[in-house]
Amino acid sequence: MTYNWQQSDWPNFQYNLQEIEDLLFIFEKRVGRISGLHDALTEEAQTEITIDMMVSEALKTSEIEGEYLSRPDVMSSIRNNLGISPKAPQTKDKKAEGIAGLMVDVRNSYAEKLKKEKLFSWHKMVMKGNQRIDVGSWRTHKEPMQVISGPIGKTKIHFEAPPSSRVPKEMTRFIKWFNNTDPKGKEPLKHPPIRSAIVHLYFETIHPFEDGNGRIGRALAEKALSQGVGHPILLSLSTMIETNKKAYYDALKAAQGSNEITPWIICFVTTILDAHTYAEKQIEFTINKAKFFDRFKDQLNDRQLKVVRRILKEGLKGFEGGMSTKNYISITGTSKATATRDLQDLTEKGVLIPSGGGRSTHYEINLA
Repeated sequence: MTYNWQQSDWPNFQYNLQEIEDLLFIFEKRVGRISGLHDALTEEAQTEITIDMMVSEALKTSEIEGEYLSRPDVMSSIRNNLGISPKAPQTKDKKAEGIAGLMVDVRNSYAEKLKKEKLFSWHKMVMKGNQRIDVGSWRTHKEPMQVISGPIGKTKIHFEAPPSSRVPKEMTRFIKWFNNTDPKGKEPLKHPPIRSAIVHLYFETIHPFEDGNGRIGRALAEKALSQGVGHPILLSLSTMIETNKKAYYDALKAAQGSNEITPWIICFVTTILDAHTYAEKQIEFTINKAKFFDRFKDQLNDRQLKVVRRILKEGLKGFEGGMSTKNYISITGTSKATATRDLQDLTEKGVLIPSGGGRSTHYEINLA
């Protein structure tokens, strides 16, 4: 197979704008809608939804790479990085600390021109705690950089990146292109979702680091989107990439075989639109949560309040497996009899909705 970077027209990506126009129109509408919903929130709620979205992105961009981090650790690290909880204890998980730092820096520095030093800094964050590879520098190994799957002896090569010797030159050209195509650049690319799609494909094709390319490539796609709309974008791309992982990887593989990339852009822009839908649900969740506490804040005892807050801390996906008597006891340290009474009271008040029966009874929070 001949890869895109081996072809004579690399990296002059081509696409048919007419096939993408409808998606671009939807993007403009959704950006406006989410901005309106966000602006209608209180300042406290705006901060909360921003943190929730960064936590979602941090967890999912790591999960795509096979790293499963603790949500509380990531949230604590993000809040510390933002200076919201400066006295909170630092997490001992270096990976959670590093990815949290990346999320905050991508947001804070979205408008800045891209420099290789910034990419090296991001790489150090992503690889925090990793002793196996050189961090903060382009790859230099002579072996081919390949994306593979399957057991040893039966591996399948999905893609091979340019050799390490070409990386410095390729990245110099990429960074120049990135800065020239931003809204304030010499050759601005008009449509933010298209630029974001190309940024991601272009970077992933070069694969300049020994590890961490996926996480940094998704961060660059977010930076490009944020530059295009003029403010930090409120969405989690990685959540939707993880949800539709097979379609994403199939489209990426096809795009790395040709520099005509219309199908790739359609796939990536659709992912952005799905991420907007998720963001809307997240904002609605935040609004409903505020209404919930307004309604019930004086009706719950300290144990009940602790459990409710613990459930809501899990965000849209809720408490895994639902709340049970056993979980209630674990969170509050109370007796089984008290836990049963508390849960019954929460059900009667309409705070929780039970399902199942007997020992298998579990409860979901009612935010309707």
